[in-house]
Amino acid sequence: MTAHRALVRRTALSVTAGAAALVLAACGSDSGSGGHDMGSMESDSGPTATASAKAGDHNDADVDFSKEMIQHHRQAVDMAELAADRASSQEVKDLATKVKGAQDPEIKTMSSWLTSWGEDVPEEMSGAMDHDMSSAMPGMMSGTDMDKLEKASGAEFDTMFLTMMVEHHEGAVEMAETEQADGKYGPATKLADDVVTAQTAEIKQMNKMLGKS
Repeated sequence: MTAHRALVRRTALSVTAGAAALVLAACGSDSGSGGHDMGSMESDSGPTATASAKAGDHNDADVDFSKEMIQHHRQAVDMAELAADRASSQEVKDLATKVKGAQDPEIKTMSSWLTSWGEDVPEEMSGAMDHDMSSAMPGMMSGTDMDKLEKASGAEFDTMFLTMMVEHHEGAVEMAETEQADGKYGPATKLADDVVTAQTAEIKQMNKMLGKS
């Protein structure tokens, strides 16, 4: 009987000690002494954390760059589409196809960034007034400029398109350099790098086509 009582007592003490250890572990976790409870683990990997990672670390310069460059690219695409119909030179047509092919995907990319940041994507420019409102951006054509380009044809169109697109590209490079200096979101500053590289090369190409270099 004595041996049996001792065994029962040892078993009870073991259970009590195990329960106490569990309580202490829970208290340590709740006190923030270095552990993560299941709730915090779920929080770290939940939808909020995923959305934050997707949105990335960005600042106002990234938002401004994306919104303005979307509008800037859209006008370049409009000009390129006119060139596809009206240009007399195949070289101009090929350049226009290259511009549209590069800038359409970048518009989609920047729009996705704005959406992930909870920002509005700029509406499409629908007329001369919209072009005039946006012409304050570097290199943007006014509504009058776009009307003149639309009415031109042949060699006159080619010269006008190239002259305008050089100015347009110079504005894009200026905007991209601002993003390089002030932006925080890695993919946006990388896109700015790509704009500077690609459009600087196209400016040289267009100036050569205009006989300026």
